[in-house]
Amino acid sequence: MGFGGIGPGSIILILLIVILLFGTKKLRNVGTDLGGAIKNFKKSLKEGEDQPSADSLESMADSRFDEEKVSEKKEQA
Repeated sequence: MGFGGIGPGSIILILLIVILLFGTKKLRNVGTDLGGAIKNFKKSLKEGEDQPSADSLESMADSRFDEEKVSEKKEQA
């Protein structure tokens, strides 16, 4: 027994039909495109982890704004 009641002979038959319908060149292009998409997806996930979150960016902006207010008050005094 194979996958969910599908035997190895059925899987080979399905693969042969797919190759006949699409051709090896088209299947190779689909595989290459799919591999590139997965690679780019993983890369973007990794880059997203390296970037600071929106909350930390907001708190950094607030602290800089507060520092500017303090320095303006010192200059006015």
